[in-house]
Amino acid sequence: MANTLWQVIGAYIFAVAGGSISASLRLEHKALCALISFAAGTLLGVTIFAILPESFSASPWWTVILAVTTGYAVFFFISKHVHHVCPACAASHFDADATRHFSEIATALVVALAIHSATDGLALGIQREALATDATKWSLFSALCIHKIPEGLALGSLLIGAGLRRSAALGWVAAVEATTLLGGVIGIFFLAKVSTFWLGLIMAHVGGGFVYLAAHAVLGEMLKHGKKLVLTSFSVGVALIALLNIALRILAS
Repeated sequence: MANTLWQVIGAYIFAVAGGSISASLRLEHKALCALISFAAGTLLGVTIFAILPESFSASPWWTVILAVTTGYAVFFFISKHVHHVCPACAASHFDADATRHFSEIATALVVALAIHSATDGLALGIQREALATDATKWSLFSALCIHKIPEGLALGSLLIGAGLRRSAALGWVAAVEATTLLGGVIGIFFLAKVSTFWLGLIMAHVGGGFVYLAAHAVLGEMLKHGKKLVLTSFSVGVALIALLNIALRILAS
């Protein structure tokens, strides 16, 4: 439990670190694009190589597929009817006009990102020995930490572009991303006695959301930037998680 709690806190720290970077310097979108695509690759990688294998081992295949579909559908619905669930994954959608009219979308953005961040924390918080191997735990933690950096960076940059002071922007990043801690607490303390069957389905549901984030990020960046940069960075992210899982499973055997 202590290790899981520290992983949740660590993911939160990485998000705040991303916000701190945006408050200290301004990255060119090409560099941010590469980071976003790389992080998207790690999310897809952890879904394919860690989340789905563990979910299939804990729950019937058709329930896992259904859970993945609902996870994708929830994030799709929120992005379409509320706001983009991840400012990093949708960075190319935030143009100058959106920044100028930030006050009109602020509430929707905060609500959408809060749901997304709580899901991240929940994914870490429900890890159990009976459900997840060490390879799954550490690959999930690695993918989320990598993803949290551009997430915090993109949110901080949007807030600063909307006219907030750098300290205020960092404070908002820290506050919104704190829902990651909330999700982790729910997973650790309130879902402690849930069966592996349901934990497997929760993980599959989270994986469906990760698939949506990965696809949304890559397609969004490819519309405005070179396919080579996006696909290369994305592929490196997928490969990193695949190699991490292989290495950890070999060490555990």
